[in-house]
Amino acid sequence: MKFLVTGGRGFIGSHFVETVLDLGHTVIDIDKMTYAANKQLPWDNNERYTLIQEDIADLKHLPNCDVLVNFAAESHVDNSIRDTEPFIKSNILGVHNLLELVRGKPEYNRPLFFHISTDEVYGDRLEGSFTEEDKLKPSNPYSASKASAEMLVLSYNRTYGLKYIITRSANNYGPRQYEEKLLPKCISCIKENKMIPIHGDGSYVRDWTYVKDNVDGILKIIQSRVVNEIYNIASENHMRNLEVVDEVLSWFGKDREMIQFVPNRWGQDLRYSISSKKLRDLGWKPKYYKGLNKWF
Repeated sequence: MKFLVTGGRGFIGSHFVETVLDLGHTVIDIDKMTYAANKQLPWDNNERYTLIQEDIADLKHLPNCDVLVNFAAESHVDNSIRDTEPFIKSNILGVHNLLELVRGKPEYNRPLFFHISTDEVYGDRLEGSFTEEDKLKPSNPYSASKASAEMLVLSYNRTYGLKYIITRSANNYGPRQYEEKLLPKCISCIKENKMIPIHGDGSYVRDWTYVKDNVDGILKIIQSRVVNEIYNIASENHMRNLEVVDEVLSWFGKDREMIQFVPNRWGQDLRYSISSKKLRDLGWKPKYYKGLNKWF
């Protein structure tokens, strides 16, 4: 199978590229190579891997492929609060451009448009879990840009008949994650003997899913050959931010003296929770579903 991957040098995208190359598939990777991209990866010289350095918002030509998997996105909430423009360009205009390029192909030659979204499009929920049918209610510019992209994908299916899949994944963690995110930030601070900044009182709840479980879920959907569906991907492994930091501190034999509580971000979401039953019904289940996997 021939995959066109956008953002394949980033965190989740790189794990997807690694997995499908190991399975013998071919990958064309379109990546803008932003600050969060991996400059070198073990498969750079693989004959089945091609890297094209380009912004998806400016892309003029879409190489032929069987499946287009769109990981490319600006993803850090704090950055979106400080400056919304890069999020609008990448997460909305970039997706629009990709959809237009797919639409421009003959119907028999259009790839499946597989769009990677986030559980943050639902907003927060104090009790229970969101399902794929629940209303989207994003709380910040990042999640609003991802929800907007989803609406574009759905509209292109309804209007032009483009086949799609959308996945909404919970908080991912694992190797190659840029250190602006909580777990790698903790590890970096500990190694550099710096204070670990934690929003509020650390009570905010996230669903922590190992990145390779997310990739396995994406592949399960592709292998199942379902189309025009939305799937949540989550280990249903809920932890407060302070619990996560305590876990990482324990890996290094450190204690809470390294924690510095900082003001909440604007529009702070209190708790994320999504049900992955629909995906589990396809036969997927997480391998790393309890606590956190020590991965460094």
